[in-house]
Amino acid sequence: MAVKKRHNKKRNTAFLYEILVRELTKAIVENDSRRKKSVLRLIKEFYYEGSALHKELDLYHALLDQSGVEEKMAEKILYETKFTHSRLNTKVIFEEQSRLIGRINKEFGKEVWNTFVPNFKFLASVSSIFGVSTKVKQRVLYEDRVVKRMSGVTPGEQNLKSIDNIVFYSFVTKFNDKYSSLLEEQKTLLNKYIGSFADNGLELKVYLNEEVARLKKEVLDSLTAEEVRGDEEMTAKTQSVLKLLEGYKSLPVGEGTVTSILQIQELVQEINSDD
Repeated sequence: MAVKKRHNKKRNTAFLYEILVRELTKAIVENDSRRKKSVLRLIKEFYYEGSALHKELDLYHALLDQSGVEEKMAEKILYETKFTHSRLNTKVIFEEQSRLIGRINKEFGKEVWNTFVPNFKFLASVSSIFGVSTKVKQRVLYEDRVVKRMSGVTPGEQNLKSIDNIVFYSFVTKFNDKYSSLLEEQKTLLNKYIGSFADNGLELKVYLNEEVARLKKEVLDSLTAEEVRGDEEMTAKTQSVLKLLEGYKSLPVGEGTVTSILQIQELVQEINSDD
């Protein structure tokens, strides 16, 4: 009986990215600015738009982010993804992986490879499908596993943008000193913020555009309330909040911005509860 080849997780572009995302989250939780800057530097250096690793990561996402699609559609997506991957420069990908592995070992230590990644099995399956050395029979089994996951109503494992509940809870508790309990919109914002490290902030930006517009409307409406309209100080403060929200269009999205929006969400909730 042939011995099954063990998956080399360090040669898995998506796993490397997941490690960096989790290290970044830990750095934020622990308020370790030096480590945070180091992780961000590696992400920007190796996963910038158009880089070899970014191109391959996008193909992992093409499979990883799917759920509940029809089986035939899942098979088609898999076929197109495999075809696109076959046109990538695997030599450059290997070289970039080697450089990144070396940098991770040097900056964070070899213990980082013990980080738990919930969706590792799926990432390993996708990597084996992309690998040219995977035997045909094994490749078919991996493809079947991936198609079933993509066509399932609920994925059995978390996707790349997800952070496990323990880490997320730790992150959220940072804000519990300021907020007695988190509102649903605050939880959503925090979730989007944490997930932004895995998709270059795209989903967070989309959410913030909608949320800031909602908050502006709520704050603007409050100016017509009798208790605000008849109080010069409250009117001035409300107008300053409006200016703050307007200014977010030109500001980079960072932890400070997120904290400010969390506070405004709390304010809007208080305004509405007084109606």
